[in-house]
Amino acid sequence: MNKTFNKLIISPHADDEVLGCGGILDHHCFVYYCGLDESLVKPDPEHRIPLDEIFEEIEQVSTFLGFKYEYNLETRVNYYREQELITSIEDLINKLKPEFIFLPQPGFNQDHRTVFDASFIALRQHDENHFVNKVLVYEAVHDVLWNYRDCKPNYFVEINIERKLRAYQLYKSQVRSFRSVEDLRNVAAIRGKMANCGHAEAFEILRWVE
Repeated sequence: MNKTFNKLIISPHADDEVLGCGGILDHHCFVYYCGLDESLVKPDPEHRIPLDEIFEEIEQVSTFLGFKYEYNLETRVNYYREQELITSIEDLINKLKPEFIFLPQPGFNQDHRTVFDASFIALRQHDENHFVNKVLVYEAVHDVLWNYRDCKPNYFVEINIERKLRAYQLYKSQVRSFRSVEDLRNVAAIRGKMANCGHAEAFEILRWVE
């Protein structure tokens, strides 16, 4: 495995990695999509998004931003089982041996909560597992707008907002009014004000070992 992947981003499904980490994603990053399925809008056939379309969008985004990725087709979004995710995340951590790992803010989305809990357990100290020195939680625009009490950012990175927005727009099937391009820009501007820069992404540090 390429040793240059010093950042591992755990993404509950396609687009979470861009919503929370789009500004820092580059060729040093590896993204793990915990699950992909076709029922991402509504369960009826008329509103289903074909997997081929999602695969194509992931490939476009990863090529644009430069990261590599892996996805799990054995698990369905919103039907995650914690134990299954723990094993797969542990295996990936031991394979990549990253210095940084980024987890989704658990918030109110059931898939995000399960992924966060499974990742937290996978990161426990264990003689047989790689110890990740820097563990951070990333936020999405809906976390900031609807779940702001649980957002406790204490680490900020200045970003190129146009690059992030371009990546998000490549996810044509995932863009929603409640996480619009303008919403992403506004949240990044607020976090930029907090960090004394133009635009920023904000994270919560759970572990930081130098």
